Formats: sequence, C-alpha cells, structure tokens
Amino acid sequence: MLVTRPRTQAIELANAIERHGGQAFCFPVIEIVARDTHAIQDELDGQASPDIVIFISRNAVEHGIEYTGGALIAAIGPATTEAVQAAGRVVDIRPSSGYDSEHLLAEASLRDVAGKRVRIIRGSQGRELLAEELRARGATVDYLSVYERRLPDVDPDTLSELERRWRQGNINVITVMSVQSLANLDRILPDWCAAQVASTPLVTPSGRVLKEALDRYPASRPALAAGPGADDMVQAIIALHSTDSGTAP
Repeated sequence: MLVTRPRTQAIELANAIERHGGQAFCFPVIEIVARDTHAIQDELDGQASPDIVIFISRNAVEHGIEYTGGALIAAIGPATTEAVQAAGRVVDIRPSSGYDSEHLLAEASLRDVAGKRVRIIRGSQGRELLAEELRARGATVDYLSVYERRLPDVDPDTLSELERRWRQGNINVITVMSVQSLANLDRILPDWCAAQVASTPLVTPSGRVLKEALDRYPASRPALAAGPGADDMVQAIIALHSTDSGTAP
C-alpha cells in the first residue's frame, strides 16, 4: 500500500495497514512547514478579535491553537476535533456527520452568523467555499495561514526503491487524502510509476479526490472510504481487495 500522507501523519495509517497484514510504503507527497511566527503576527495585527475560530485540519491545530483567544472553536472533522481536544481545548462546533466544509456549514451554530467575525486557521492555500458561504451569511471572515504545504524533495534512492517494488507487483493500492496530494504524486513519481497510477486501485476519503482521479484516469477504479481515519481507510482497502479476489468483505 502506497501511503502518501505527510510523514508525521502517515504512521497511524501505516500501522493500521500492517496490523491487518498489509505492507505500507510511506511516500509523502506533501511537506508541512510552519510559517514564520513574525509573519503570522503581522497578519494577526490586521485582524479584530474573532467570535468563532475554525480549524481546517490537524496541521492547523498543531501550528495555530494559540491564536484562538476566547472565541468559540469549530473543527472541520473528527481528526481535527481530536487534535483540539488533545491540546486541552473544547470544540464548540463540529459536524454531526462528515468532515468537510459542506458538513460544517450545515451546523446550526454557523447558519446565523450575521455580524460575527470568523477566523479560519489553515495552510497557505485551500478551498474558498467556507469563507464564501459564511460571508454570504453576513459574517466577516479572515484567514490566518499558519503553515505551508510544499512539494517535498525525494531522494533518488527512495524513488528507485519505489519503482523496484512497483515493478515486482508490491504496490497494489494507492492512498490519497487530498486533490493536492494526487497532483503532487503525479509530479513526483518516476515516469514508469506515474504510468501505473491509472491501473492501480486508489483509496480516498474525499469525493473531490474521487472525481479528480476519474477525470485524470478515466479507466481507474478509485474507492471511497467512509472517512479519513486510519480504520476507515483500511476497511475500504479490505473491501477493495475482497472485491478483486471475489470474496465477501
């Protein structure tokens, strides 16, 4: 199983795969780098105190939990919620189901936000849907970028080892968590490996990634996991393997 999550976040999924008898090859396609604190402070100086702070990801919590003040805290999904709680804070708003902007926006606490100030803590780039919809509902929305997503430098030995394993038939599933991860994977892979992506089953928790994979590789067979957690991803991999082998999951 090719695990493409950032290195510090790949361990949980890799361990879950190996507990179920699989082999994980960790191949991070995104590098998470904290932004300079002075640059963050410069952004903060231009923002009023928020009524609600929304964390977009675990990375946003790790690098931005100190920038909440006394605001209500919203988290976009279960992993982000767990990160906030692990930091000793309380999550006031979270989706009752799902783990994306659409599900968070459906929560009652974010429906009537006219006159409220909302701070979205995230990386240097991201979807605009959350901010756009909250502004349409009458909120003032500021972004606070606390980390950057970068294309990692992959050493030639790692690329050679990946291609060797793939040619030997030892890369049977690709796990991809985001559209940016899929795009970076295409940029990083050696030519021979890149050509195999179209025929290698892909597992993702994101409907956006599923659509992007089918757009890029119309003949591919991407599978949608129930959520981004390690157990959800592993269960999707098991179901995919069971379907391919003709056995019931």
